Amino acid sequence: MGTMSDDRTVFRTCPLCEATCGLQIEIKDGAVKRIRGDQDDVFSTGFICPKGSTLTQLYEDPDRLRKPVVRRGFDADGAPIFVEVEWDEAFAVVAEKLAAVRASHGNDAVGVYLGNPNAHNLGWNTHSRAFLKSISTRSMFSASTVDQMPRHVASGYLYGNGLRMPVPDMDRTDLLVLLGTNPFVSNGSICTAPGYPDRIEAVSERGGRVIVIDPVRTRTAEAADQHIRIRPGTDAVLLAAIAHHLIATDQVSVGRVAALIDGLDELRVAVEPFSPDDAAAITGIDAETIRALADELAAASTAAVHGRIGTTTVEFGTLTTWLIDIIAILTGNLDQPGGSMFPHSAVERVRPSRSSRPYRVGRWSSRVNGNPEVQGELPVGDLPDEILESGDGQLKMMFTVAGNPVLSCPDGDRMDEAFASLEAMVSVDIYLNETTRHADVILPPGSPLEKDHFDIGFYNLSIRNIANFSPVVFETDQPGEDDIIARLSMIVMGVGDDDPNIVHDQLVGQILGNEARTEGSPVEGRDADELSAMVTGESGAERVLDALIRTGPYGDAFGTNPDGLSVEKLRENPHGIDLGPLKPRLPAALDTEDKRIDLWAGPFLDELIRLQARAVEWLDDGRLRLIGRRHLRSNNSWMHNVHVLVKGRPRCTLQVNPADAAELGIRNGGRAAITSRVGQLTVDVEVTDIVMPGVVSLPHGWGHGQAGTRMEVAAANAGVNSNVLTDPSALDPLSGTSVLNGIPVDVAPG
Repeated sequence: MGTMSDDRTVFRTCPLCEATCGLQIEIKDGAVKRIRGDQDDVFSTGFICPKGSTLTQLYEDPDRLRKPVVRRGFDADGAPIFVEVEWDEAFAVVAEKLAAVRASHGNDAVGVYLGNPNAHNLGWNTHSRAFLKSISTRSMFSASTVDQMPRHVASGYLYGNGLRMPVPDMDRTDLLVLLGTNPFVSNGSICTAPGYPDRIEAVSERGGRVIVIDPVRTRTAEAADQHIRIRPGTDAVLLAAIAHHLIATDQVSVGRVAALIDGLDELRVAVEPFSPDDAAAITGIDAETIRALADELAAASTAAVHGRIGTTTVEFGTLTTWLIDIIAILTGNLDQPGGSMFPHSAVERVRPSRSSRPYRVGRWSSRVNGNPEVQGELPVGDLPDEILESGDGQLKMMFTVAGNPVLSCPDGDRMDEAFASLEAMVSVDIYLNETTRHADVILPPGSPLEKDHFDIGFYNLSIRNIANFSPVVFETDQPGEDDIIARLSMIVMGVGDDDPNIVHDQLVGQILGNEARTEGSPVEGRDADELSAMVTGESGAERVLDALIRTGPYGDAFGTNPDGLSVEKLRENPHGIDLGPLKPRLPAALDTEDKRIDLWAGPFLDELIRLQARAVEWLDDGRLRLIGRRHLRSNNSWMHNVHVLVKGRPRCTLQVNPADAAELGIRNGGRAAITSRVGQLTVDVEVTDIVMPGVVSLPHGWGHGQAGTRMEVAAANAGVNSNVLTDPSALDPLSGTSVLNGIPVDVAPG
């Protein structure tokens, strides 16, 4: 591992969560001396959370893999034995394993799992399409179905594009309503906004209001002007009741997009069963509070409603997300400054307004449970069955990329059993964790300080249009994800070459060839080979990014727009380039067949009917409901191996309301047994009134220390795996997303 030895100060975007905070990194004698917030960053203006300052510890972590490892049997205790090898040998083992599985079982026996960190990774974002296309499997799984898939599906049906996601224009809104999200801790999600606490405070300072709807008195709720407690999983009932009240009191004012909306008349009948009085008994929110909230949304000059994990990882996650957009439409806040708006990123394609094919799901289904494909993926809750249940198409080999589904996905014990049973497994990961310990080969890319960075995904979700490129800080012999994925793609395709530049060049050529052929593109009609020769960049990912940016909406179009963007120009502006506030984009941004928004393009009427029936069942269910929680110093499970992020009092505790604790006979600091339909855990108890009665809370991503892992700090702070309790059969049927919040459980002294 080589380093640049000069003393210098570099600027970089933090890649550890969605906030995209700018970092100022001071380097002395070739090592990081200090990391702090970049005061001149055009977006974050100096804001930084505890995670950003630990990139040094991650870079220096002795447990982080720096060379490929291959499994060479097991020790006497059954733990895997991994041996470091050179890269060529590691890729040779991958080729051998893949060939053997294909020869015995066919290509349908190969699957892929993608973890959350891929969203933060430039190399994966530029090269994933090449790999996934080459492997050509329908058995694709990812963290999306334990996270944000309902947002994709609601957007797909409403706007014709599952990636066209509105975000709250919080810097200009007069009323911000947050459901099931705690951005003081998460730093925001599907709403890229560094310095969330300051932005929330600014809403109140300019005379606006912030309302948080959550079962827990979170840090965000404490800072809000109003906190409304709600029973987990009932947000759809609340939102339907708000829509009911707006319509019944003649407070609907759709505004500028009214001419684009179909289905408003049917909405009145559809939400009729959800009056505030009916909703009160189900949500735990009194009817007057619901009416007052609806009235405030209607009266506000501008209003933005945003829901996140607490609203997407529940049984009616897609319906809830759809209803959030319905409220924006009914109050005239869709595609309006201060409301819910659509970002316009520097890598978005420039296309003329034209009709598209209708949004579809269910093009294929999972083999065992028959759950439909969504956005090219199957529900990750189905993955263990796809591996363990015999029959045609049974998965025998998995590729995992930057993920730890044994800890992060439903029914963790069975997920662990499934991975252990595979004939072959290849992981692209920096750690030997609870999942990758089952791999035959682990291919580790460099740390974040050793590769380029640009937030391809998150600038599509940003509350302001921004572009910021971060070059490599330290040189390394480790390849980045772009080179690793390129070589894997060639192995999958049977290309007898080990030069990743072949794939890099192909990707650049494909992008520019397509742009040159596409009507309305900034480089329409130009010679693709000449354009390719003009692309700059030291890595494959940087070259692909340069091609995307220069043909994007702000690009230089390879000389046609001399003031436009390129990676070179971004390098010259290390604090980023501010491309301006969000602007109204409809109808041009619609990808629906007729360039209109049909409220009923998806099966939302059936879901409302199903919700009404389920709500009746909830009234008679007196069981406790389990929800997750997030900590500011913990985003993904691998962060538990950074000492500074896990030090202090244990955070993997079961939070219980004092009234429930007294009734159950459990005490603060004691132990409790928590049981769901599929599993049981014994966990330390924290009695606190921040959770509402009837609700218990346990964080996700813990449960470390299994045999064969190599994460010393995490093992010493093991905690318990909350997903042992998650029922893999409990899904939001429209998106295939697992129900991680609102799980019925029983709790007893442990």
